[in-house]
Amino acid sequence: MNIKRILLTLVLLGLLVGGIFAYMVYGAFFTPNTAFKNAEVFVFIRTDTTFSEVKRSLEPLIKDIDAFESAANKKGYSQNIKAGRYRIGKGMNNNEIINSLRVGNVPVKVAFNNQETLADLAGRISVQIEADSTSLLNAFNNKEFLSEHQIDLENSLALYVPNSYEFFWNTDAEAFRSRMLKEYNRFWSATRKEKAKALGLSPNEVVTLASIVHKETAKIDERPKVAGLYLNRLRTGMLLQADPTVIYAIKRETGNFDTIIKRVLYKDLELASPYNTYKNSGLPPGPITMPDISAVDAVLSPEKHDYFYMVANVENFGYHMFAKNLAQHGRNKVQYIRWINAQKIVR
Repeated sequence: MNIKRILLTLVLLGLLVGGIFAYMVYGAFFTPNTAFKNAEVFVFIRTDTTFSEVKRSLEPLIKDIDAFESAANKKGYSQNIKAGRYRIGKGMNNNEIINSLRVGNVPVKVAFNNQETLADLAGRISVQIEADSTSLLNAFNNKEFLSEHQIDLENSLALYVPNSYEFFWNTDAEAFRSRMLKEYNRFWSATRKEKAKALGLSPNEVVTLASIVHKETAKIDERPKVAGLYLNRLRTGMLLQADPTVIYAIKRETGNFDTIIKRVLYKDLELASPYNTYKNSGLPPGPITMPDISAVDAVLSPEKHDYFYMVANVENFGYHMFAKNLAQHGRNKVQYIRWINAQKIVR
């Protein structure tokens, strides 16, 4: 009889202990453990982050950080931290949070356009992914990479086709650069290459001309006409005489790309620079900015016409007045000079 009681007591104790253990396990793994009110939050975990650093970043978001730590230890997460951007949904339990931090790396949208230099591009990208601007710029300027892919430094900006792309946030500089090379090769399809060849231009030369067109007009619908004008000048051996190239040459000469120049002066046209198309024939050595895709396609599909000259249209701002000869251009230019003087724009 005593033995039966002892056995029954042991069984009951075992059930009690098991119940307590099960309750503790359930509490550690399956009880909702978020402390924020939004539907979701995103956590950014840097490369080589320690578990202690992960805990610190999660503390404001989690009700019971000790329970989270216990669950993380049991699931082996605390010894296997992975960098990335991770989603935590409202009401998630520790098990779900840890599973998300393990395999739920959520991509980010990386967008860029219109940067004038590789340094500008590096700065723009560095605020969107983990790689810092220094590592990105070093990757962009890497001589071995440029030599391997037959890219000269003057044209290297053309490699980065402006658009919106998906990247994992923890992408490093070399991986970003490699992806951009793939996107560049994808962009330059057989059709685009054939159009460039028909114009007598290489893809890099198309981008260089597109950068001038891009700077010359912000109006997408006018870009094919502007592209046609510059192509007319190239075909006849006429100097491009593009003011945006002079502005770029000034910025390059001074090293200050934040300079705002609203008016090109006659003295500026004498600047000794390979980018000054008032002094040098043909295209400059490389793009003067990162052109929109619309500008590239405008060069590849230009409007066919007999225009060789243009000046800003003061009656339709943003657009230009076009001329076939110097006499007509002179008449158009008088209106522009009168207007710019009235605005007292001296630089």
